[in-house]
Formats: sequence, C-alpha cells, structure tokens
Amino acid sequence: MHVGGEVDVRSAYCAASVASLTNILTPALFAGTAEWIARCQNWEGGIGGVPGMEAHGGYTFCGVAALVILKQEHLLNLRSLLHWVTSRQMRFEGGFQGRCNKLVDGCYSFWQAGLLPLLHRALHAKGDPALSMTHWMFDQSALQEYILLCCQCPAGGLLDKPGKSRDFYHTCYCLSGLAIAQHFGSGDLHHEVVLGAPKNRLVGAERPC
Repeated sequence: MHVGGEVDVRSAYCAASVASLTNILTPALFAGTAEWIARCQNWEGGIGGVPGMEAHGGYTFCGVAALVILKQEHLLNLRSLLHWVTSRQMRFEGGFQGRCNKLVDGCYSFWQAGLLPLLHRALHAKGDPALSMTHWMFDQSALQEYILLCCQCPAGGLLDKPGKSRDFYHTCYCLSGLAIAQHFGSGDLHHEVVLGAPKNRLVGAERPC
C-alpha cells in the first residue's frame, strides 16, 4: 500500500495472481491479506471493494479468486456467499446483475457465473454431499440464452444489453461466461450444456475453470 493510493480487493487479486505465476507466493509476502479480504465480505454475503462497502460482482470475484490462490477461501462464509451470487441471476432475463437492484449486464456473465466453479470447488473440498457432479449452481441454459439472444451485435462483438454498443470488454466477459455456462468440470467429470444448435458451442472451451 502507498500513501494516497487506491486500495481494494482488485489489487489483492492482481498481486496474488502475479506472485503465483512468478513463484514468489509466500506467507510472509501476504501476511494479513486473506484476513483483510474476509473482512470485505458484508452482511449480504458478497464482497465489497473494502470492508463496509456494498457487495459487487467484480470485487467478489477478485476477492474469492485471491483467497483461492492463497488457499484461504475457508475464511469466508461460503453459504452466505452462495446465496448472494445465485440471487444475482435474474429469473426473467437469465443474465446476472452485478449488485442488488441493478440491471442485468453481460459482463457479469463472467464476474458472477465465474464465482460458481470456485465455490463448487471450495464446497466440494469440505465434503458437501448436496453438490451436483454434472451442473454448476446456476441456470446454465438461461445464461446462454441471455448472451446469445440479447448480447450479440449483428455486426460482430458482444455487448452489455440490448441498446448498448459492442466493445472488447463485454465481448471478452460475455464469451468467458458463455464458456462457463456450456461446460462443467473437466476430464472424466466434463459435461456439456449447449443451448440451441451445435454451432452455438464454443470451440476449445472445455476447461473454463
């Protein structure tokens, strides 16, 4: 941390990712980081940018992913987190919102849906007997329907929602979310859920997590 600098869970995720990739991930380097991230989980169950802030999909993914890298995800209230993120998938649209009482946004197809494989892994490690071994804990077909019908631009690229412009950011995260929605697990546990025609299947996306 530096004086006057921005401090939130995104920074913790970036630091943990880089440290892991460069093989310098040590307990001393991240002393207190996991505990600080856990304090960012609020009463809703999701994670805010800093302790006391509103839960948000992007911050929640970064916080959980950082804790997975640090092998400290058990510090979170996983049941509360699961309830929060599954409640962010809207019944009518099929896509995810980033926060309570907000509109669905295509980019949360990854930021929210991407949490479910991480949670699945954490709950499986704790021996949860209720976990499916064929599906993630969200409506995979409904998310695909939102992305394929509402987020595609006829000229190419993907977007936030109908009426918005396409951009690289939403193209990346809509496709990432689509990969998660179409593929469960890997290896012997790999299962596909592809909505519509076979051409809708993302090629080479068999291992989204």
